Amino acid sequence: MRLLNLFLLISLVAFFSSCQTKKKAEPFKKGEFKTWAQTPPMGWNSWDCYGPTVEEPEVKANADYMAEKLKDYGWEYIVVDIRWFVENDKAGGYNQTDPRYVIDEYGRYQPAVNRFPSAEDGKGFKELADYIHSKGLKFGIHIMRGIPKVAVENKLPIKGTDGITADQIYSTELQCEWLRDNYTIVADKPGAQEYYNSIFDLYADWGVDFVKVDDLSRPYHQGEIELIRNAIDQCGRPIVLSTSPGETPIEAAGHVKEHANMWRMVDDVWDTWPHITHLMDICQKWYPYIAPGTWPDCDMIPLGRISIRGERGADRMTRLTKDEQYSLMTLFTIFKSPLMFGGDLPSNDEFTLSLLTNKEVLKMHRESTDVHQLFNEDGKVAIVSKNPNSGDLYLALFNMSDSPEPVEITVDMTALGYISDCALINLWTGEDSGNISGDYKVQLPAHASALYRVIH
Repeated sequence: MRLLNLFLLISLVAFFSSCQTKKKAEPFKKGEFKTWAQTPPMGWNSWDCYGPTVEEPEVKANADYMAEKLKDYGWEYIVVDIRWFVENDKAGGYNQTDPRYVIDEYGRYQPAVNRFPSAEDGKGFKELADYIHSKGLKFGIHIMRGIPKVAVENKLPIKGTDGITADQIYSTELQCEWLRDNYTIVADKPGAQEYYNSIFDLYADWGVDFVKVDDLSRPYHQGEIELIRNAIDQCGRPIVLSTSPGETPIEAAGHVKEHANMWRMVDDVWDTWPHITHLMDICQKWYPYIAPGTWPDCDMIPLGRISIRGERGADRMTRLTKDEQYSLMTLFTIFKSPLMFGGDLPSNDEFTLSLLTNKEVLKMHRESTDVHQLFNEDGKVAIVSKNPNSGDLYLALFNMSDSPEPVEITVDMTALGYISDCALINLWTGEDSGNISGDYKVQLPAHASALYRVIH
């Protein structure tokens, strides 16, 4: 019965998709993708709050909030995360026993209509993307690398080939360990590139602006990453590519920055302090690779209301203290990580909103260059960057330790080029330090931070 239902659905999708034709845009030149994200992408992703269960009204509600309260500050992407093509998924662990996939006649996943009603009649995500674009925002989706097992099992044809079927391009080797929906695509098989071309042509027709591709980074699947890069470039639509999850091996830095707009450095970051300390340590390897169009990625921001139907714990406001939330946002912004908020936006309180709408902090995130670490010793961390437009220096200080008493952090301002007096403006509070000469000292409680703009 399941197989009969599958092919009935395939037949319907084939009929409706055959009624739609669209002239393909010109392909992009090699490396042109780096112009699509000259500043780090900023948006919302459904994973932290809804896991694999997000539905269309929830996506629209978050888009409405972003358009009203965040768009003017640079936030623009609305991203539907994992398994939007499964009708019966549930939170708290993937439904591995009897997933009801929605797939077309070419082995390409389609949105589950019971969760995304606007996808009926084979329209895919086109109407949802149109709604989000009407708000002045951009639309993104999550996919897993590889080809669906159900496409292989049913030997579905690959669009754009002369008779090649899904069972001819797959391998069970290196199959994702934590989600078994797909098989690995063997990169040098005839039909492999055509399959990836076919799915990105579909996403371009839907109006997708951003694709997060999972299970690419560890181990590092160089062959499939190159197929994906080629597929995006040939589709003719500027689709920002995010590879996930981490840890991306530093040995692959040269390759990933030539193929992706952003790449994960760590596994999922959740709302506990050890996740932040681990991230701080990993960041040390990636400062040299921060550049326009290609961004090392600190992962999503687990703030606000998360795990409404998520994968880690019960429905809650973030467990991070206010000091820890400031430290997280300070690290993400001075490091120039992409900012993908994970909480349910309509549930934000005023404090959470304030973390996302600080104009001076976001100006630093957008405009600064030459990000590097001054020191990381005994839990005391200092990171600096420069604003090439104003000449100002940015300075972030962190007490990463668990010390019961505040810790004093000292920075020699003369070593930063400030021979005469300077002033430090706290970007989060607006407080002015007054004239500083020589050493600047600040007392920070455990897990706290401070973020300054340094001016003459």
